[in-house]
Amino acid sequence: MKHRSRPLLLLVPAALLLASCSTSPPATPPVLGASRAATLQTCEGLLAGFRHEQTQIDAVTAVAEGALKQGAQAMPAHCLVKGSMHKRKGSDGRDYAIGFEMRLPQAWNGRFYYQGNGGLDGNVQPALGALGGGPLTGALFQGFAVISSDAGHTGAQTTVFGLEPQARLDYGYQAVAKLTPMAKELIRTAYGRGPDRSYIGGCSNGGRHAMVAAARLGEQYDGYLIGAPGYRLPHAALAQLWGAQQFSTLATPGATAPHPLAPQGRIPDLSSAFTPQERQTVAQAILAQCDALDGARDGLVQDVQACQARFNLQTDVPTCSAERTGQCLSTAQKQVLGTLFSGARSSSGQPLYAPFPYDSGLVGANWGTWKFVNSLALDPLAVGTVFSVPPGRVEVLKEDLGARLALLNATDDNYKESGLSLMTPPGHEQPVNLAPLRARGARILLYHGVSDAVFSAEDTRRWIETLGKALGGSTEDFARYFPVPGMNHCSGGPATDQFDLLGPLVQWVEQGVPPQAVKAVARGAGNAGGVNAELPADWSATRSRPLCAYPAVARYQGQGSLEDAGSFICQ
Repeated sequence: MKHRSRPLLLLVPAALLLASCSTSPPATPPVLGASRAATLQTCEGLLAGFRHEQTQIDAVTAVAEGALKQGAQAMPAHCLVKGSMHKRKGSDGRDYAIGFEMRLPQAWNGRFYYQGNGGLDGNVQPALGALGGGPLTGALFQGFAVISSDAGHTGAQTTVFGLEPQARLDYGYQAVAKLTPMAKELIRTAYGRGPDRSYIGGCSNGGRHAMVAAARLGEQYDGYLIGAPGYRLPHAALAQLWGAQQFSTLATPGATAPHPLAPQGRIPDLSSAFTPQERQTVAQAILAQCDALDGARDGLVQDVQACQARFNLQTDVPTCSAERTGQCLSTAQKQVLGTLFSGARSSSGQPLYAPFPYDSGLVGANWGTWKFVNSLALDPLAVGTVFSVPPGRVEVLKEDLGARLALLNATDDNYKESGLSLMTPPGHEQPVNLAPLRARGARILLYHGVSDAVFSAEDTRRWIETLGKALGGSTEDFARYFPVPGMNHCSGGPATDQFDLLGPLVQWVEQGVPPQAVKAVARGAGNAGGVNAELPADWSATRSRPLCAYPAVARYQGQGSLEDAGSFICQ
């Protein structure tokens, strides 16, 4: 593809980006200063030479440069340390421990990165410092020392760990609290000094880990990279159950689909309630009303908030007069979808979770998987075994969700913290407890796919607004939120979903330069980080857009290629 010359927006330092895209005053919290590079002093010696309370090192291996890859990117030479903390016999008679691996680069940039993993954890993912959105590089490649863990239980225990009280607590927040000081001491032993700067990040449950750490471990980390945060995960899971109940009224009676986690190996087939063709019809109606609000008809809704006011499901999507054809929605479908996007409620009208924004990314396969499959197989497992007191089986399509919400708030003699308490950041309703973090000079970056089907981008937007009010008006000197139009849960969908927010976060923490526009690229054919098969056929394989710090919107400047981020400006 022939590249055009770009306007100054994406070619200048972020300080000038801020000047061009924001009228707010300069950041007032202190700048923490840059980290210092160092060289690994010992690798094999860590097996016998490292000591920390309740910690066992199981294996230490020197990994040569290029022996490990992240996508097509060769990882630098590093030391791989595998071990565990707090080995114990659980109250259920099973063996538990907090398993971890840590990768210590030979050429270290002086920084530590805690990699929060997704889902129900249970596996030690490779400690590459993977970033959300299909990035080309992660924290390890950038020179960070990186840790990854299973959060206190193994994959074999994934379906039952929630029955063991301490395993619940480790998953919720205690594993991060226990691993953090150990990891810093391991770094000190390996390099002769501890990290100058510490960062934590992840997407989905990993984003929740990072947000919880901001509230519980504010003195331990300098930067928080929070992607699609399931910070109200129990509420979101309830909303999933509610959605399954609603869709079941529209689905083909008796139809089932296979699923390995289902009790009988099959689940009701909800996909007929809102078919891919019907989702495409709704997406096209959203684009017809909202695509041009940013100045360009390009298959992306950049002005998300304006779209919510503009799009009307009842009038903008044709109503079927007889049989469903895929080109219209029945009155019953519109009723279900309207309530789905406006936010789940119990039968008594009690809110269960946040609304979801209308966005064209609902055509994504991941959107359908969460709504039609995971709502029947994964979410009931989490609600019943991890979040409820007492734990018990969830009858998804028959549950009184108002009564189930009470179980998420409950405690007893065995489970002394409720599911909501152990999963959510303390004080998230009015997060004034983050004021010391701001005063110290730490920074928070959040991102969220606007078409995330399980954790609502609207919930994240509301949180950043609430944070601003709690801290006196604005968060832009401390925390910034980057919505990603079209993106599903953490990646995918018709979106430019490949971006690096860790680099801008480091620059903000250590140099005081706040990010306002971050380049994001579509993962078309030939992409080294993996191809996104859901990109529209008329998009360039390398389409790029600026992700803009809310409330700024990427707007077309009136000239230049629609495939080039340089043709858009955040304003």
